[in-house]
Amino acid sequence: MKLYDNGVYLLNGTELVEDGKDAAELIKSKTGESVSREEAKKNTIAYGILKEHNVSGNMEQLQIKFDKLTSHDITFVGIIQTARASGLEKFPIPYVLTNCHNSLCAVGGTINEDDHMFGLTCAKKYGGIYVPPHQAVIHQFAREMLAGGGKMILGSDSHTRYGALGTMAVGEGGPELVKQLLNKTYDINMPGVVGVYLTGKPNKGVGPQDIALAIIGEVFDRGYVKNKVMEFVGPGVANLSVDYRIGVDVMTTETTCLSSIWKTDEKVKEFYDIHGRVGEYKELNPGKVTYYDGMIEIDLSKIKPMIAMPFHPSNTYTIDELNANLMDILDDCEKRAEVSFDGAVKLDLKSKVRNGKLYVDQGIIAGCAGGGFENICDAADILEGTSIGANEFTLSVYPASTPIYMELVRNGAVATLLETGAIVKTAFCGPCFGAGDTPANNAFSIRHSTRNFPNREGSKVQNGQVASVALMDARSIAATAANKGILTSAEDMDVNYTKPEYFFDKTIYANRVFDSKGVADPSVEIQFGPNIKDWPAMSALPENMLLKVVSEIHDPVTTTDELIPSGETSSFRSNPLGLAEFALSRKDPAYVGRAKEVQKAQKAIEEGKNPEEGFAEVAPVLETIRKEYTNVTKDNLGVGSTIFAVKPGDGSAREQAASCQKVLGGWANIANEYATKRYRSNLINWGMLPFIIPSGDLPFTNGDYLFIPDIKKAIEDKKTEIPAFVVKDGTLAPFTLQMGDLTEDERTIILKGCLINYYRG
Repeated sequence: MKLYDNGVYLLNGTELVEDGKDAAELIKSKTGESVSREEAKKNTIAYGILKEHNVSGNMEQLQIKFDKLTSHDITFVGIIQTARASGLEKFPIPYVLTNCHNSLCAVGGTINEDDHMFGLTCAKKYGGIYVPPHQAVIHQFAREMLAGGGKMILGSDSHTRYGALGTMAVGEGGPELVKQLLNKTYDINMPGVVGVYLTGKPNKGVGPQDIALAIIGEVFDRGYVKNKVMEFVGPGVANLSVDYRIGVDVMTTETTCLSSIWKTDEKVKEFYDIHGRVGEYKELNPGKVTYYDGMIEIDLSKIKPMIAMPFHPSNTYTIDELNANLMDILDDCEKRAEVSFDGAVKLDLKSKVRNGKLYVDQGIIAGCAGGGFENICDAADILEGTSIGANEFTLSVYPASTPIYMELVRNGAVATLLETGAIVKTAFCGPCFGAGDTPANNAFSIRHSTRNFPNREGSKVQNGQVASVALMDARSIAATAANKGILTSAEDMDVNYTKPEYFFDKTIYANRVFDSKGVADPSVEIQFGPNIKDWPAMSALPENMLLKVVSEIHDPVTTTDELIPSGETSSFRSNPLGLAEFALSRKDPAYVGRAKEVQKAQKAIEEGKNPEEGFAEVAPVLETIRKEYTNVTKDNLGVGSTIFAVKPGDGSAREQAASCQKVLGGWANIANEYATKRYRSNLINWGMLPFIIPSGDLPFTNGDYLFIPDIKKAIEDKKTEIPAFVVKDGTLAPFTLQMGDLTEDERTIILKGCLINYYRG
């Protein structure tokens, strides 16, 4: 794999020319054309699709209108509640509400079926589509029934990626979907486009997760594709089935790219034909001379079966490399765990080594990444005639949709898997975020799913329980299962892959999925449950701000799972205050208490009292401030909390990572950088200031108070350098906070206090 240091021209889809002083002359000699870099940039597939969906008239500052929206049952309640509070009357474009996360009836003490009935009645009232639990995971339904060539889809799940089907899809926090529901736009500067040039053909036993992990391992730490579009081109694309392309594509989220798109061909047309939607096919290719801001060149034949060790998809090795350096790599993972868990619990992976080989406790093939037809068929071929054994090792397989499940039953793959001792379950995303198949304490799980962040498998460090997950391809998971839990590469298995043909039967969807066909019925009463709560009132940005630092995180990257845990807490996603009680609970259990104490000062202000009447601790702080800023009073001051994290927001698109801080009185994050565009957008949409501070020694520490005078004017005046003070020991110590670019809408949202206030006017 090669990552180019400069931009790269692609000629006729088959030849790469790195940008440089001789590039123009070389291009002309090969194509007979003189094309400027700016013109060649317009020849990417991504540029063409973005242009068709941009309504701003300016291709540098995009205002995108999406064709369709999709959400699941962890996010759609909050989205619709926000939109209702902002004036929603009808879904203006197709909006699919799937139920693949809170699928279990009662988890965490709430009844999740209330959320499902909320979704069904809203689909009827506002004109949407409702997919009941266990029918399909969100992204598989979108592939089967929503995607279209040249279209754009916005989803409230970070793995919203349908590029292999010619659809540019973006995963964002819920407020961005609210904007689309209210006929507003998705505003973003024109993203860079990085080409992924594929050659060769994968070796037998190498699956799509192997390709994906190899890419993630190369690009993540370098930020090579951060907030950019990945465009897959080159002759190697033709050597991949569409199912295989989908398996690579869905994992592009883990690179921190904005979106993805692939060139399309007859195989993609056949996919649409199989699903009864051949009219949605569109041939997409880059132009004769196309410029990419970067290029990843991959010879598919060189990729080996991979494993991403705990606790990130970028912590990658070949399985052969792991087996050859077992104790050293396991020791490194244990040291990472020591940092991640702050020494609270001890992960012991080296005890998994038996007779020089790594023993695995659990295998899972599931969800939008692993639950595809080809993945499961190949796994069944590997496992045919074997047994997973009667010891600790277990294997669970979750087909990504009921139509896939039906075909696996018909072609015998389910019977083959069940005979081995594996369990085949219904479509459910639970294993991917800790709501199903949580391993035993200190267990080691291998999964063909999307993420392996700390605790994402559902273990509870705060209760002394720890487990870990490594990501692998379904084929090597099956090979490991056939070897009764001893880590094994699929390349080590002599298998005849049968590659059965796929037949899509949408009868189950016709019988069970509610589709309004875009017709709203205002007479329908929305069905609520006791755990579905409205958003609390939120104040506008004050003239001056006093913030207490209530958590300080120095991990290199902080995931949204660490900001608001997944798993059983997901059942509180429809209850803003209830969910907020879990904020940072696995990373900093004292956070909620600290934030709520500071919030008492702001609540006092909102009641017309002085802040010190609500929280006496701020009295000497305010006394120090008023020595120099005599005009600061309860009428022009806001008091809240903030957290510092080096690089927060990797992972899920979940808006609750920000909104939980907001409802607890959070008014800002301070970071060296933000891991993803979507997390920064979530902060802004909830009225929180996304401050940046240069890396190095911090001017403050946890528990310090920060005073930011004239913050409202600074935002109004588009300041990028914002003076602030650490208030400590009776003094004001100055330092500077930075603010990145804000669109006019983002600026107004922050000034108003949140997106809901913005739309209320």
